Amino acid sequence: MAYTVRSAAERRQDIQENAARLGIDDAFISQLVETFYARVRDHENLGPIFERVIDDWPAHLAKLKDFWASVAMNAGRYSGKPVPAHMKLDGVRPEHFGQWLGLFYLTLEEISPSQETVDYFMDRAERIAQSLQYAYFGVETLQRCR
Repeated sequence: MAYTVRSAAERRQDIQENAARLGIDDAFISQLVETFYARVRDHENLGPIFERVIDDWPAHLAKLKDFWASVAMNAGRYSGKPVPAHMKLDGVRPEHFGQWLGLFYLTLEEISPSQETVDYFMDRAERIAQSLQYAYFGVETLQRCR
């Protein structure tokens, strides 16, 4: 059995083609970010945490669109460091991650063309949430939150 090594460019193209097949493009990412973060800002627990730190929401949303385009479409437009950026948020508790994921799922269910698209994003969002939970609370809290 022969094993074919694919180049980074070929892997990137595969990811981009799969994203396009799922209906994921810049317009979808924009709708997702705008809709989701409007909900976050209105959320009784999550909203105040973000409002204390973010003073320019249009600029922040533009950065988040680049982030999610890079995560979902391998667009390569985001070059920040999400963990240190999130560590500036004061008052984050373990239960906030479930609330964040719940709002994200609700938004995806409403705007996604298919359940496969929802699952594609949720897989990535859950890994991101786990990484942030670990950074905030360590492995013991992460295991308790599962």
